[in-house]
Amino acid sequence: MKLKEALLTNITNFLVELGSGFSYVGREYRLQLGEKEKFIDLLFYHLKLRCYVVVEVKIDDFDFPDVGQIGGYIVACNHILKRPDDNPTIGLLICKKKNGLLAQYSLESSSQPIAISSYELEQFYPVKVEGALPTIEEIEEKLNEENE
Repeated sequence: MKLKEALLTNITNFLVELGSGFSYVGREYRLQLGEKEKFIDLLFYHLKLRCYVVVEVKIDDFDFPDVGQIGGYIVACNHILKRPDDNPTIGLLICKKKNGLLAQYSLESSSQPIAISSYELEQFYPVKVEGALPTIEEIEEKLNEENE
């Protein structure tokens, strides 16, 4: 759990430092879904894109259920938080390691805008999103600098 705590702190600081439109909403952001409570690792609102950005951090290797989890958070944010003038929520899934084939198949099965680890954002986000969010490579590079 200490590893995840450090990752969340570093990613939060990195995205806030970018200053490219990210507004920090919360960490372990609570969603009440009927009788269940769910917690989003990090939640941002992107001012330029006018949408929520859900960030989930996995300390294990990527697996199929991870896309289902973040997809559920995206849909929940769209129903609970999104205002009529907001754009649909975007998801960023950061994993310790990913298998490209598993990631590809998972993303093809999802209708939600999700990026996984170092997968190319342009393949999964609408064109208007390009350049507004940091690439996974930029996030990983910044995290590596801070951990050294």
